[in-house]
Amino acid sequence: MRILVTGGAGFIGSAVVRQAIAAGHEAINLDALTYAACLDNVAPVAQSPRYRFVHGDIRDRALLDRVFAEHAPDAVMHLAAESHVDRSIDGPATFVETNVMGTFHLLEAARADWQRRGRPAGFRFHHVSTDEVFGSLGPTGAFTEQSPYDPRSPYSASKAGSDHLVRAWHETYGLPVVTSNCSNNYGPYQFPEKLIPVVILNALAGQPIPVYGGGENVRDWLYVEDHAAALLTVLQRGKIGRSYNIGGKNERRNIDLVRAICALLDTRRPGAAPHDRLIAHVEDRPGHDLRYAIDATRIGAELGWRPSVTLEEGLARTVDWYLAHEDWWRALQSRDGVGRRLGQAG
Repeated sequence: MRILVTGGAGFIGSAVVRQAIAAGHEAINLDALTYAACLDNVAPVAQSPRYRFVHGDIRDRALLDRVFAEHAPDAVMHLAAESHVDRSIDGPATFVETNVMGTFHLLEAARADWQRRGRPAGFRFHHVSTDEVFGSLGPTGAFTEQSPYDPRSPYSASKAGSDHLVRAWHETYGLPVVTSNCSNNYGPYQFPEKLIPVVILNALAGQPIPVYGGGENVRDWLYVEDHAAALLTVLQRGKIGRSYNIGGKNERRNIDLVRAICALLDTRRPGAAPHDRLIAHVEDRPGHDLRYAIDATRIGAELGWRPSVTLEEGLARTVDWYLAHEDWWRALQSRDGVGRRLGQAG
């Protein structure tokens, strides 16, 4: 397939690009190269004749039309998004502009190209979303594809809006779409503002490791390479108009996750142990959802996908990757917002 991947220089998008190329597909990587993007993320495949990079913004309809006309993709995998909850609290406008309006422009460009080419039966528009659109869970239960939408942050509200647009373009115009909603991702190449890289890098620097509130918030953790494999599976074999929840079956309280990372670093950097002495509880995030959990029964039953990496194995791989790739993360530490507390407005 020739796949247009939006946000292919980001964390999850670059994993999709790398796997797509490895599987023999062509990948056109459209990325605006905002603060969280890094072309080093796709360096392993950048020299492949099946890889193309286009520097551009999904809010630029004229550019999108040119990309579709030049490359005539068989499929779109839409991952370009503003995704950090704390940043959405400080600056919600960018999230609405990119996640809602950007998705609108991409849908319209895809629809125009699909219609111009005679509505090819094999075309797919895969919209990649998040479990955060479903809101917050209590101590039991899990999100299914039928869970009502109940977003609690500007980020999740903007993603919920984009989900609704995608469904509407399918119902109204017949655009062949699939949607997926994933749990928290982690792994190599994650930008150093998210929890796991923050813990690793602060611990290595001997700096306080911030934990919001009591660290009781629970997340379901999904290794990014497992997620990329699931996304390609949904793209190729998912039923048109259907949504698929993708989860890692790895629920942990934040405080337990942080302590597990500290324990891994204790074995790898014993001179600085115990790293958990650096844990510092800080004021909680406004509107912090208590718990997310994914019921991934549908994707397993219909498409045969299941996560292959346990949290213990994935955390060890991730810690080792950051230890081995200091040049990668050091180059990002001067970018806007890295290393300081965001999202305290409320």
